[in-house]
Amino acid sequence: MIIQDVINHLEDFAPLAYAEDFDNVGLLVGDKNTKLTGVLVTLDTLEAVVDEAINNNCNLIVSFHPIIFKGLKKLTGKTYVERTVQKAIKNDIAIYAIHTALDNHINGVNDIICDQLGLSNRKILIPQPQTIKKLTTYVPKDEAENLRQILFNSGAGTIGNYSNCSFNIEGIGTYKGNENSNPTKGDKKQIHFEEETQISITFAKHLESKILETLFKNHSYEEVAYEITTLENKNQNIGMGMVGNLEKPMSEIDFFDFLKTKMNTKNIRHSSFLSKPVQRIAVLGGSGSFAIQAAKSVKADVYITSDLKYHDFFSAEGNIVLADIGHYESEQYTKNGLVAHLTKKISNFAIVLSTTNTNPVKYF
Repeated sequence: MIIQDVINHLEDFAPLAYAEDFDNVGLLVGDKNTKLTGVLVTLDTLEAVVDEAINNNCNLIVSFHPIIFKGLKKLTGKTYVERTVQKAIKNDIAIYAIHTALDNHINGVNDIICDQLGLSNRKILIPQPQTIKKLTTYVPKDEAENLRQILFNSGAGTIGNYSNCSFNIEGIGTYKGNENSNPTKGDKKQIHFEEETQISITFAKHLESKILETLFKNHSYEEVAYEITTLENKNQNIGMGMVGNLEKPMSEIDFFDFLKTKMNTKNIRHSSFLSKPVQRIAVLGGSGSFAIQAAKSVKADVYITSDLKYHDFFSAEGNIVLADIGHYESEQYTKNGLVAHLTKKISNFAIVLSTTNTNPVKYF
């Protein structure tokens, strides 16, 4: 195997098309065509993690957070970022970051938190907009069924729990080729009338290149007429955060004790308790102040996230309990999920779970 083979598995699972625009994801350091020796999975890539990769004969680090986030203008070893990148390059170790591509995955960061807490009836808290596209094309009537099926096989036509979804209209298409044309139906310089089927079919945006390649390869016309539009429909399987329910209501005190145990944290910053049972829980791993209103809108009793500022806690407004469990703490089990996924996909290479604690925050 080469490093690109692992990248293919990762991007089939969490396509980079759904990462946030501000993010820096994908292969950050290294050559994708290098022969693979092993994979180390970590939350953060630091010098100590690169050392760990060296010791485990792993030449690919799969990191949740990107070590290169802002532009690097120098590599002098002055900062921890520069030193980490230098060490990786010197030792021929590639670094791949998945970050918000996994944040937005239905089985990603927030689903892992829900697993830890045993939440049921889970839903995405903030569905990502403009993730569904629609292809409309026109094909000779007698070829429509074959083209539809080929597009379905390429991943088009899936909506939620349904597959093979399309809309079809029959009509008459016209065209007239010039002297340089080579029509598959009719003759050049002659207007041609053809019984056609208009096929409309939706697809996930990360599949656009594949869907168009399939269309052009399998459509009989020399010039394929088609349209691509982006739909406003929300994709309930892609987005930030998640909301679900505890099996049984708990008191606020009991729930916070439970939360400390399950998320392995000794300190929780929180807004005022409301002296009522909690059952509906919203979660968002990492910095989540932007989703406070979303958590309130789904009537969550508690919203679990991190990096809340002083004034963010006022936003609770007596309607919800805000719980800041720490950035590292909220995402610490993400690497376990990635190891489990890669181990299923790649059985003949070592997939090593990093044991380096990369949490930069200490408590006295």
